[in-house]
Amino acid sequence: MSKIRPVEIYLNSEPPDPEVPRPVRGSRVTFSDLAEPQSQNVAGTLFGGVLLGFIDRAAAFCAMKHAGRPVVTKSFVEVEFNEPIYIGELVVAHASVNFTGKTSMEVGVRVMAQNPITGVERHTNTCYATFVALDENGRPARVPPILPETDEEKRRHAGGQRRREERLARRRPRPSSASGD
Repeated sequence: MSKIRPVEIYLNSEPPDPEVPRPVRGSRVTFSDLAEPQSQNVAGTLFGGVLLGFIDRAAAFCAMKHAGRPVVTKSFVEVEFNEPIYIGELVVAHASVNFTGKTSMEVGVRVMAQNPITGVERHTNTCYATFVALDENGRPARVPPILPETDEEKRRHAGGQRRREERLARRRPRPSSASGD
């Protein structure tokens, strides 16, 4: 197995103290990009895989800002494509950390499609991605806890905690029944 080596620019910064909570506002990220013709699917709208890559990048930068370290994607949860994004629209992804574990972070991403001429926006997608922070040797590293300040941030934090508990429960082995079922 090859060793993960974070790129040099990330190795020259001292990460934040993992004991000191960091506010959500300090790591919020907004990414924007144009839905272009080369990214269209057979229906003439933005290809879902292109959107997932865009969401992953926005969420990763958000997680890196919070952790102060390189991160890798662990999982995506509840990705829903509720509205198409049309070619020529501006795709806007708003990412913020909802919840932190010891070495992982859940980042919520809300995607909007915007008419670049009128500025009218539509909510198209929402998803949750989990990232793991890496130390200088490419191993999981502790991250600072998140400090939710607003009612909305507190609601998102509680939702993130619930989703984490559900993920962990799915990973735990289930005891076999005595009857052999």
